[in-house]
Amino acid sequence: MRKQFLSFVLSFFLIANAFAQNIPLDPSVRTGTLSNGMKYYIKKNVKPEKKVEFRLAINAGSINEDEDQRGLAHFMEHMNFNGTKNFPDNKLVDFLQSIGIKFGQHLNAYTSFDETVYMLPVPLDKPGNLDSGLKVMEDWAFNALLTDKEIEKERGVVLEELRLGLGADKRMLDQYLPKLAYNSRYADRLPIGKKEILQNFKPEALRRFHKDWYRPDLMALVVVGDVNIDEMEQKIKANFSKYQNPTNARKRVDYDMPNHKETLISIATDADATSSSAQFYIKDDGPAKADVTVNDYQKSIVEQLAATIVNNRLQELTNSEKPPFIFGYVSHSNFLRTKDAFQAYAMTKEGEQKNALKVLLEEVERAKRFGFSQNELDRAKSETLSNLEKSYNNRDKTESARLVMEYVRNFLNQEPIPGIEWEYELHKKYLPSVTLDQVNNILKNYIKDDSRVIVVTGPKKENAVLPTDAQLLATVDDVKNAQLKPYEDKAAIKTLVEPFKSNGKIVKTEADAKLGTTTFTLSNGAKVTYKKTDFKEDEIVFSAISLGGSSLISNEDIEKTQWAFPALSESGFNKYSKNDITKFLSGKQVSVMPYLGGISTGFNGNSTKKDFETLFQMIYGYFTNLNYDEASYNSYKAKQQGFLDNLLANPQTYFQSEVQKYLNQKNPRFFGILPDAKAWEKTSYKLAYDIYKKSVANAGNFHFYFVGNVDENQIKQLSEQYLASLPSTKKSETYKDLGYRPLFTSTEKVIKKGKDPKSMVMIRFSGETKYNEKEDLAMRALGEVATIKIIEKLREDEGGIYGGGARGSLNKVPYGSYNFSINFPCGPENAEKLTKIALAELQKMIDNGPEQKDLDKFKEGEANDDVTNMKDNNYWLQNITSYQTQGGDKYSVLNYLTKVKALTVKDLQTVGKKYLTEKNRMVFTLMPEVETPKTDAPKAAVSANVTAQQVIDNYAAALGGKSKLEAVKTVKTLSTIKVMGMEMEATTLEMAPNKSKSVQKIMGQEMVQVFDGEKGYMMQAGQRMDLPAPAIEEAKKKRLFEVLSYNAADFKTVEKVTEEGKELYLLAGAGKKLYFDTKTNLLVKSTSDKGDMVILDYMEVDGIKFPKNIKLAMMGQNMEMTNSQVIVNKEVSVEDFK
Repeated sequence: MRKQFLSFVLSFFLIANAFAQNIPLDPSVRTGTLSNGMKYYIKKNVKPEKKVEFRLAINAGSINEDEDQRGLAHFMEHMNFNGTKNFPDNKLVDFLQSIGIKFGQHLNAYTSFDETVYMLPVPLDKPGNLDSGLKVMEDWAFNALLTDKEIEKERGVVLEELRLGLGADKRMLDQYLPKLAYNSRYADRLPIGKKEILQNFKPEALRRFHKDWYRPDLMALVVVGDVNIDEMEQKIKANFSKYQNPTNARKRVDYDMPNHKETLISIATDADATSSSAQFYIKDDGPAKADVTVNDYQKSIVEQLAATIVNNRLQELTNSEKPPFIFGYVSHSNFLRTKDAFQAYAMTKEGEQKNALKVLLEEVERAKRFGFSQNELDRAKSETLSNLEKSYNNRDKTESARLVMEYVRNFLNQEPIPGIEWEYELHKKYLPSVTLDQVNNILKNYIKDDSRVIVVTGPKKENAVLPTDAQLLATVDDVKNAQLKPYEDKAAIKTLVEPFKSNGKIVKTEADAKLGTTTFTLSNGAKVTYKKTDFKEDEIVFSAISLGGSSLISNEDIEKTQWAFPALSESGFNKYSKNDITKFLSGKQVSVMPYLGGISTGFNGNSTKKDFETLFQMIYGYFTNLNYDEASYNSYKAKQQGFLDNLLANPQTYFQSEVQKYLNQKNPRFFGILPDAKAWEKTSYKLAYDIYKKSVANAGNFHFYFVGNVDENQIKQLSEQYLASLPSTKKSETYKDLGYRPLFTSTEKVIKKGKDPKSMVMIRFSGETKYNEKEDLAMRALGEVATIKIIEKLREDEGGIYGGGARGSLNKVPYGSYNFSINFPCGPENAEKLTKIALAELQKMIDNGPEQKDLDKFKEGEANDDVTNMKDNNYWLQNITSYQTQGGDKYSVLNYLTKVKALTVKDLQTVGKKYLTEKNRMVFTLMPEVETPKTDAPKAAVSANVTAQQVIDNYAAALGGKSKLEAVKTVKTLSTIKVMGMEMEATTLEMAPNKSKSVQKIMGQEMVQVFDGEKGYMMQAGQRMDLPAPAIEEAKKKRLFEVLSYNAADFKTVEKVTEEGKELYLLAGAGKKLYFDTKTNLLVKSTSDKGDMVILDYMEVDGIKFPKNIKLAMMGQNMEMTNSQVIVNKEVSVEDFK
């Protein structure tokens, strides 16, 4: 008995010791601490080859700022790109671009409340790059120059970033953050800072922040990539050990997040808000604690299982016919660094925030009271293990960029880094032992009545239905006392597709050794192409394409169906609902999504090796037996309406919408970028379903593509079983070019939306052309080179933007076209200036060609990306499928870099000259809506003491007298017209009573319009077109002097008004308003549905007054016209009007 007892005690202590053991450190990671306290992490990883990822983590952020430094932690991050010891001025970005690192895409950094992290990927294809990368990290850590000149230059850039963050979300955050971070320093330390401090801080305040917090004992250097660990460790010691901490260094304080007894509520609204939400937080007692022991880690696993089950329940609710919210989730996680919290969030339809909160509270309360079912727990375990299994299988082929931040988080937040092998093995052993009691107790520990914060957000409208604080508190109490029922878990389905015998066969096999692909032709005409790769051990990506798409749908039907097509997959297949299928897929890593695009119908998806057959079953189900379910469509529609209804309140979304409306105004198949209530009313789910069924009834028109670690015997068997048995007519279809084109023209258009001082500029060049592969590459290169210049000039030199860029391309389908655009956000006061600078830089490249060094940067960047791309399954899938959709050279993926290297400055200049011309340049500018300042109410119009006839007669007399006007038989006018930044020469000939001819010249082009009194025509670019009937009728009514054709009876009212301090007579009627100066009797302004005109001044010729300077606003364009010369009764003959 004693032996048994001793054995039991020994076992107990062994088990307890195992649980108490600390989580191990991944043995493949070399860590260390230098004598100055700086930490380092080094891991050798050869995915991708010849590349290394550097991170510099600084354990300091905005939380550490003094009152006069609000925003300077983030400002300091910017300054490290603007002058360091080894890379003064802007030479750092220039150097990094020269070795293939793209600013923004590869090179970046971020600042948050508690930390600042710098990111640098370095290609190792050239000697010295590794040491250069280390030198950059050293300079970022310790050697910022922080000169007065560079600080002043960067103010504008940081202020633009602050401006960029303005808007409804920021204004609402300002409303609820004080409640969320109640009584905490976090409540008033947003990283972007305060505008007045950013504008006015003394450089010394920034230098003080750098001295206090950029020091070795608050830093870690992380290096992951294709490096020698021993050599790298020696380099780190040699380069970073020499730096010392400051004497009497400031203490790095961890600022607490106090708990509170009451429930705090914030109802945050904004007129420009695009979405609504309801959320609650319940803060943990005490400070956040990192997982240290194995027991801690296992507890986190159980927490995650509980959250997974609740989230699965919430997902089921969102798939119901009347979903309570668009999406929702719960988690228990780090809230801010020093506090963990249980969090629940739901995005809702406008006006339904209270109900969404109620549902969130109910589901959490239901789980707390009644717990979960064994089936739910089993599915959650399966999901958890499946996610880890995929990572484990790909452990030797995981990209360095995906690993490096784990080590950063270990330094900053003490997140464990035991390595995927340890994590996977522990999960495999521990998950089977987790009981329902363990998981059911989790929520009981976190759901309590104190330290709760409720946040509701949404649009601010007059008729908005928003809850009060009292109503929200009552909702909490109601749920707490509600008679809830346990969750009912429906039985999971056993299979997606019932077993069947297939008669399908592979009738032809072709191999392409160059691409490494194999293609099957199946007995039903379908084709299957696969490429076996070892880029990932456990990944297969997939696409299926049938040419045609929406181009085969009539204009009438596309209007009725385009918003319904994405809803079709919501209904499930084989009579199984989406929830049924989701449950079945628990523990599987597989997805298939059908789509209908402009030129093709198809499917996209992916799977692991073990779930490959499930992928084929899903394809088969979507092809052969898609469910028709009005309830699932109604659910989808409700969620989409809730999500999309207020998106146009966002100025940037509204801007894009208005631009597309303008470009597509002649396209009968364009119905806006977002559906409104009327669009949904017109939408037919049944018609969309019928069109889809027809599109998948002919599998013979489909080509299926698979790229990844494919088992070649298995794909043969699965192709014959599932794909060869799909229905087929064996007819071949392709897409149609319907002939509709966006506007290809020259224009300048201002779009007004929003109240924040934010603008967006879009400069666009586009048109039709015959596709040319070399020109396409040159145009894309020109876009990248232009981006370099945009950043240099608009950001670095002008300090006028935070980010921006250009892109260009030629397209082949459905018709040959070219596109080039420049986009950047900025302040409204700078929009015009920066647009001119951007266009001037672009013109400089067109006139002189880009600089060779900038083209070389593009080439290095593409070579850098190519190293990664050529071992990426999705990249190969995209290139293989493009041969079906685009045609051309199917081997272009193999010689892309050769073509890039062959590009010359002349190539870029040539496409610039050919395509980027003023005649096809469109400039769209987003400006804020101008709020009318509050002033004294304008004087009301009063009835004038004159008649309309008197005003007309006085006007005729002021011009020179009726008899003089009637004596004029011809007038020749020479003018200049300014429009869209361009100047046009114009000559106008007129002969009584109504003959007219105008000749306008711009950029060597001549436009002519002639009317001989009965008929007329227009001529441009050698093309002659007769004037349409309405234009002829309008021309017949015109006279040399419009006053001679006025009929007093047409004007219904005569009023005396005051505008800009001037008293005017206003004649209104016949669809127009005429304003006459009461002192001079001259016409000064007219408005009508055709446009507005303001006459600034007159000139006198032969005793007759003619308008000299005129401002016109017509068809959305503003023009300025100056009449430089008027010739009366000379130089005009009847011959001019033939």
